[in-house]
Amino acid sequence: MTVSTAIHDTIVIGGGHNGLTTAAYLARAGRRVRVLEARSVVGGAAVTEEFIPGFRNSTASYTVSLLHPKVIADLQLHQHGLQIVHRPLPNFMPLPDGRALLNGNSLQQTQAEFAKFSAADADRLPAYYDWLEGAANVLRSQLLHTPPNLGGGWRDWWRSGRLALAIRSQSAASRQAIFELFTRSAAELLEQWFENPHIQALFGFDAIVGHFASPYEAGSGYVLLHHVFGEVNGRSGAWGHAIGGMGAISNAIAASATKAGAIIECDKPVIHIKRVDATVLEVETEDGHQYRSKSVAANCTPKRLMALCQDDVVTDETRASINRTRYGSGTFRMNVALSALPSFTAQPHAGAHLSAGIIIGPTLDYMARAFEDARREGWSAEPVIEMLIPSTLDDTLAPSGQHVASLFCQHVQPQMSDGRQWPDLRDEVARHMLSTVERYAPGFVDSVIGYEALSPYDLETRLGLTNGDIFHGALTPAQLFSARPAPTLADYRIAIPGIYLCGSGAHPGGGVSGLPGHNAAREILRDL
Repeated sequence: MTVSTAIHDTIVIGGGHNGLTTAAYLARAGRRVRVLEARSVVGGAAVTEEFIPGFRNSTASYTVSLLHPKVIADLQLHQHGLQIVHRPLPNFMPLPDGRALLNGNSLQQTQAEFAKFSAADADRLPAYYDWLEGAANVLRSQLLHTPPNLGGGWRDWWRSGRLALAIRSQSAASRQAIFELFTRSAAELLEQWFENPHIQALFGFDAIVGHFASPYEAGSGYVLLHHVFGEVNGRSGAWGHAIGGMGAISNAIAASATKAGAIIECDKPVIHIKRVDATVLEVETEDGHQYRSKSVAANCTPKRLMALCQDDVVTDETRASINRTRYGSGTFRMNVALSALPSFTAQPHAGAHLSAGIIIGPTLDYMARAFEDARREGWSAEPVIEMLIPSTLDDTLAPSGQHVASLFCQHVQPQMSDGRQWPDLRDEVARHMLSTVERYAPGFVDSVIGYEALSPYDLETRLGLTNGDIFHGALTPAQLFSARPAPTLADYRIAIPGIYLCGSGAHPGGGVSGLPGHNAAREILRDL
């Protein structure tokens, strides 16, 4: 056993993009910081890896929109090699009847596409965008702020007052929109806005992605909102691709942190956090090394943090409060090597639609049935799938003339019942997902050279995502803002002196944004 005599200002547990962001901000402020990452590569779920010889892809997180411009600017990520390009089209939805619905890159283009299905829906689109953007602006106004703890002290009362003023400053329509999105189902809202079921589903996909629920479940409206508050290269609500895959984001943040003086160590899984005295904590790694620090920032899930904390560090009340968090995205992630681009019945020729988010999920009822199937049987007979083919935008990922595809599949049970285990079912479900794409793109299965499949079990054991939850805890109204991860623990402090939460289990939640890491660093610096 090796004990480090140096006292760090902060030990960061987990080198995912949020942990690296926290380390970078602290190091830039002159603090002595060390990052301990369990895997041999930094990035957590935002990592690019070779999954078939010659084929690389973003292993888990797979698209860019939520990465905050302040984080990009502060950490000079473009100077550290980050390059983000726009998707030529946001979404392409092939339909069972051979038609296709496109979401364009301009209002006029999208209206023209929608008019093929419903002239009334095309006319209503500008008002819908204004309604959604009004609610998104309320959310954006709080992204960089620390939420108030419920029942907290004077600082929490001050934060509550600031929040009330921020909401009051918005228009009445925006306040009404945010209330509806937090309390009603996405399906109910979309059915009020649009008459065509395919247009409803095109927008409804954002309400179920990474959310193990029906689009008819109350509160699913927020999940829709969560996926539209981002921007790419200054364009609000846009989606993009990081050249080199999502690992390029993590690598750029790591380079910024290292340049500022942070030390990053891989192959250092943490097994214990214990207290040395009133001001010093000790972090022990699997290899027997013990590091001492004034503070610890945990980029793991809140439940995983509780498992690391020994009883002398955390109270039973805090442990129980955090362990009540609901986990489970119900997602199945695949990386697929292709010998050729797919040819969709709805649009057989190559074009910009192959660089879009390709959504298989033609109606809200289809999405609801997918959830009910998975809840009963373990996975959906007709799953909802988003496919991206990033190699159409990035020739660093696959050999010339060949391609890689990301398949993000909804819904599957996070944990199987009746004694069934995900390792025994993984390939069966993977083949089912591929055959689902085949129904819309004949010949797709024959073009598959190989694949990597990540069930919820794999997402937990490989990437540390409790119950396979990509958001470190469900994005439901009961687990947002002042209730994330628990009502009295929303300010990145975990009611444990010196221990902070800097990952997606804290406000504002999941996605590759860097915001939990940014906000946690501010609170750590304030306390130090």
